[in-house]
Amino acid sequence: METNIATAEALADAFNASQSDVVVEVDASGPSDSAALDNLMKTRLATNEMPDMFWYNSGSLLQALNPDQTMLNIADEDFVAGLDDAWVAAVSTADGVFGVPVQTAGGGGIFYNIPLYEELGLEVPTTWDEFLANSDAIKASGHTAVQQTYGDAWTSQIITLADFYNIWASDNEWAEQYTANEVNFADDPVALQSFTKLQDIYEGGYMNEDFASALLNDGLEAVATGTAGHYPMLGFAQATIATNWPEHLEDVGFFGIPGDSAEDAGMTVWMPPALYAPANTEHPDEVKQFMAFVASPEGCDAVTEALGATGAYLVEGCSVPEDAPRIVADWAPYFDNAKIAPALEFLSPVKGPNLMQIDVEIGTGVRDGKSGAELYDADATKQAQQLGLPGW
Repeated sequence: METNIATAEALADAFNASQSDVVVEVDASGPSDSAALDNLMKTRLATNEMPDMFWYNSGSLLQALNPDQTMLNIADEDFVAGLDDAWVAAVSTADGVFGVPVQTAGGGGIFYNIPLYEELGLEVPTTWDEFLANSDAIKASGHTAVQQTYGDAWTSQIITLADFYNIWASDNEWAEQYTANEVNFADDPVALQSFTKLQDIYEGGYMNEDFASALLNDGLEAVATGTAGHYPMLGFAQATIATNWPEHLEDVGFFGIPGDSAEDAGMTVWMPPALYAPANTEHPDEVKQFMAFVASPEGCDAVTEALGATGAYLVEGCSVPEDAPRIVADWAPYFDNAKIAPALEFLSPVKGPNLMQIDVEIGTGVRDGKSGAELYDADATKQAQQLGLPGW
């Protein structure tokens, strides 16, 4: 992926220029296909053929690499103390910490049209009831309240996935319990809302008429131009707005999926990849020196120079540039106030493969949220059993 290569080269170049004792070289010859990459990582770690450092996913996919046995533990290094707690959770086991972030994190939630909010005198909602009230006001004004784009079925999942912060806020150990099959979505009142919120939007009549066929770009255009007041989406899509509708980039703001508590309002975060090292590296001190650079303001500056302002940094002392797009800037308070949680996929390997189809059915009124949650729990059970997880 070009963005990853550009980031790695920028970090290496900046580090090499900062000192003369260590030289970091980037090898971008690995496969881009995720399945092939996963197999390559497992093979190289198992055969002790991994280079001194490597770039890989954070979150649950890390666990499949058996990091306690195969990776360099950096838990005792000083620079780890400067990493965001949510990040550390995404690159840790009970016995160690293994990676530093090589890019920025982004939120999942609701894009909203700022001029329309200002015209109607609306404030950013901090509870789901407030969100529904705002949607009522937008609908009454003759605009689409909540744009949906089920023609790109994956977008149907955004509310369900981005609602995880609210589950986490109610129980910080929910992901661990979910992985052990001790909790599920249908029987947990808070978790169930990740599905019933889609039902609320359908039953409220808030959606665009072409919700069944509309595509991602239709949704982004609608919220950017003010045809729609809200569009559930992941933060990466701000780059598409910047490219296709640059004159409206500052017209689009962001807030996390609201829950029941205004005081606990927060945001679900999609974590960036990480830089790791194999346990058998011949240069552990040099590796840690480079990791310390990556996990520093100088490292953040190198990433910004290469990619621009794309998200929130997970390193103490790093800040979002003043010229960051409004969507990116709106993430900062969530990080500053520690009102974030990694998406469930970074904390648990359990994710049913049919979530998007189930969410489309809920979002189009084919089934209600409760039955959708039950169906998804059954879907996730099959996947957990295929993975051989204990307790399933």
